[in-house]
Amino acid sequence: MKAQTLAPLMASLWGHISSRRRHQIFLLLGLMILASFAEILSIGAVLPFLGVLTASDRVFNHPLAQPFITLLELQRPSDLLLPLTVAFGVAALVTGALRLTLLWANTKLSYSIGADISKDIYRRTLYQPYATHISRNSSEVINGISNKASVVIHSAVTPMLTLISSLIMLVTILAALLTVDPIIAIAAFAGFGAIYAVVIRIARRRLAIDSQRIADESTRVMKSLQEGLGGIRDVLLDGTQEVYCQAYESADGAMRRAQGNNQFISQSPRYGMEALGMILISALAYMLAQQSEGVSKAIPVLGALALGAQRMIPVLQQAYWSWASFEGGLASLRDTLELLEQPLPDYALTPLDKPLEYQKYFAFRDVSFRYGSQGAWVINNLSIDIRKGSRVGLIGKTGSGKSTVLDILMGLLVPTRGQLLVDDVLVNDKNIRRWQLHIAHVPQSIYLADCSIAENIAFGIPQENIDWVRVREAAQQAQMAGVIESWPEKYQTTVGERGVRLSGGQRQRIGIARALYKKADVLVFDEATSALDSDTEQSVMQAIDGLSRDLTIIIIAHRLTTLKGCSEIIELSAGELCRRGTYEEIVSLA
Repeated sequence: MKAQTLAPLMASLWGHISSRRRHQIFLLLGLMILASFAEILSIGAVLPFLGVLTASDRVFNHPLAQPFITLLELQRPSDLLLPLTVAFGVAALVTGALRLTLLWANTKLSYSIGADISKDIYRRTLYQPYATHISRNSSEVINGISNKASVVIHSAVTPMLTLISSLIMLVTILAALLTVDPIIAIAAFAGFGAIYAVVIRIARRRLAIDSQRIADESTRVMKSLQEGLGGIRDVLLDGTQEVYCQAYESADGAMRRAQGNNQFISQSPRYGMEALGMILISALAYMLAQQSEGVSKAIPVLGALALGAQRMIPVLQQAYWSWASFEGGLASLRDTLELLEQPLPDYALTPLDKPLEYQKYFAFRDVSFRYGSQGAWVINNLSIDIRKGSRVGLIGKTGSGKSTVLDILMGLLVPTRGQLLVDDVLVNDKNIRRWQLHIAHVPQSIYLADCSIAENIAFGIPQENIDWVRVREAAQQAQMAGVIESWPEKYQTTVGERGVRLSGGQRQRIGIARALYKKADVLVFDEATSALDSDTEQSVMQAIDGLSRDLTIIIIAHRLTTLKGCSEIIELSAGELCRRGTYEEIVSLA
């Protein structure tokens, strides 16, 4: 991403905020302005309140007090104390209520925007081409969706809203203090501002370093967790727990130290400012007490300035914290925006159309494929035709291009050269989803979610929308219904994480049932039985052989004997067609 500084990044982030949230931000700005006027009211109310406590006669005879005195029919100076006390208390309550409302609205809006961003990243990531997914580390993407999107809330959205609120507050507080004593107000604001400017200059480089470290190490933390827990069987078997613990500790420790540094840098000036504020107030008290009117005149002015300073210092600190949060999360914000700017395919923005017409065949025409412009050719000028309803086996040595052929067939990869045709229609990015509606895939390792058998068969369908008749039919066709219905909870049986409670053959049959539930007419088995023992493999192949003859079935298998039931076998070598024929013909040529 080209944008490296704060302003372009924030402008880019604004472009990803929905119109609804922008409208809410503008409403929040109105609330900020209202809360700022309440601050002026509370600061202004302290002058007459402290004045009537120290010199009630002067306040009673002041021209500005006369309309108020007349309205309330007050007779003597001491009568001012109760209404001014009530007025000051009301002003304080209104200000506190508005500040609390502002905090609630600010926080709620920040997290709502964060939820929108996280959802948008996840959506855009799911729509990325298969080639994009296999070219990057999933830890980076998962970390971007879960952790770095949260960082955006704390280092961009909340600070942005807080900074705007702080600037509005500072302007109104300064305006209120200027009416009390312009020289002192300007001097105090300039002095505190200059100190924060120095702190910003000193802290900027450290924040930038720690920002990048947090972004990098959070990805390493996620990678360590995924690898350690994902391969837990091997970790336990090999006794390598400490290796993963050390990798996690190294990444997590560095990340948290950087987070701690940023936290200290963002909060530490507050305490120095509070001490300087106390010194300023004590110096002002001494100076005002030396004047001819003495302490009686000094107390109201001093009280208003003290209250203003008490408001100004936290607001200045909030503004500085906002800047420090921006700087501390800059690298994570860049990474998040890269994920947010992933393009969506055209079909993501249009309603799902009817399936592509498929009555006769699909074919490769001079298809070549390689990963990247400089990669070796995985498929080279391959031309094959597969008739609808046929059963085709794919064989070949490891690296011969079998799985790549299936990925191109399923529309997961786009040919570098050549064409994929369905009934003479070119499959391209405009109709790829319509072709994929015909296809169901059964891989070697079936992914099973930690939910019920029914939910795994109707994978991706909300539970309330599951067609239970189709679930049972699919299980019967996969020769799994008898086993499932013998269990106490039947189709509500939970399979465990990644199907750990099922045997290998049962997992494969669930995968077949899932494919059949889709009512797809092209079934692709990518080494779906290679990890099974021979008896279980034979049982699963019997289930496949028993499927409707209207289905087009493509099978990759390591063992040639697995493909006895295929009407045709295609052998690949180095991405090219090597041999093609019936099972008997291939065996005779072996």
